Amino acid sequence: MSTYEEEEEELCCMLLLLEEEQRMKKRRRTHSTPVGIAERLAVTLRYLSTGTSQKAVAADYMLGTRTVAKLIPEVCQALWKGLQPEFVPFPSEAQWANIAEDFWRIWNFPLCVGAIDGKHVQIKAPPNAGSDYFNYKGTHSIVLMATCDAHYRFTMVDVGAYGRESDGGVFKESEYGARILEGTLGLPPPAKLPGTDTPSPYMFVADAAFPLHLNLMRPYSGHNLRADQSVYNYRHSRARRIIENAFGIMASRWRILGKPIDCSVNNATHIVKACVALHNFLTRTDVSNGRRYNPPNYADTERPDGQVQPGEWRQVVTGDNGLLEARRLGTARAARAAMLVRDNVKTFFQTQHGAVPWQDRVVRRGLLN
Repeated sequence: MSTYEEEEEELCCMLLLLEEEQRMKKRRRTHSTPVGIAERLAVTLRYLSTGTSQKAVAADYMLGTRTVAKLIPEVCQALWKGLQPEFVPFPSEAQWANIAEDFWRIWNFPLCVGAIDGKHVQIKAPPNAGSDYFNYKGTHSIVLMATCDAHYRFTMVDVGAYGRESDGGVFKESEYGARILEGTLGLPPPAKLPGTDTPSPYMFVADAAFPLHLNLMRPYSGHNLRADQSVYNYRHSRARRIIENAFGIMASRWRILGKPIDCSVNNATHIVKACVALHNFLTRTDVSNGRRYNPPNYADTERPDGQVQPGEWRQVVTGDNGLLEARRLGTARAARAAMLVRDNVKTFFQTQHGAVPWQDRVVRRGLLN
């Protein structure tokens, strides 16, 4: 049996168990013949992966358009319910520590528990919604705010915020964003930067749209930065690029995310969450099936001189991929303690334990993103 067949069988078994539990809800109480599990999954995966219309998918499978419109969100809900506990679980303290080890080993950023950013997912204008979903780009959208680990896998997601809301507002109003700012996320206690006696909290990396916080680092701002600040910004950008690539890989594989989703906001939210779960599911199974979902060079890679080789997903996903732009969060000054954390990491990047050989060359050549 091929790995494709094994993955499809695994998803079908999972849906079958969920459906047995729910007894098909209202569908089983009707006299109509229900669409089989395998076909329902195939229809949904075709819709998500191609981004074609529900009407076209219905014609391909000789089903009614209303039937397809009903079964897709049902299957998406089942996919999230079945996959989330194993493939998008809320990390434990030990898992946060493991994520940080991977970020240090792969991306050379210490005590980093994830990269964070937001993505606008376009939707058709909802009826009677006014300007709630109308964003600054002139389209209607819901926001996917997410964090990811060093392997482009999402660790925490918040889906469905109004497109008109600022990125900072979405972050602060999300459950995990509020917990990061309140210090209640369950991260490991502070540890020493590798090879030093300098203590530091565990942290996420984000762009200038996010607040500087003890557990959330953003780059130094301004144009006339010192060399050590520029080095920090390069190293920060290098780690933060992981979330951009995670969004890009997912959008290139699940092309429904690259066009306005034509359904209710509630169903669009189920669709996005299903794409997140499938992305993590297939990214993890890459380990055993030869990396078909995210093969080598599909994500951005770095040459020995520090130059970034754009990932192949960028040939599929055009534009800025709907990423939220860097807009500052109000006028409040960053906490002095958070500034100290960032300064300590900046200094660490100048030491033998924290420097990478090419960083000064990258900064001198102006290769920063």
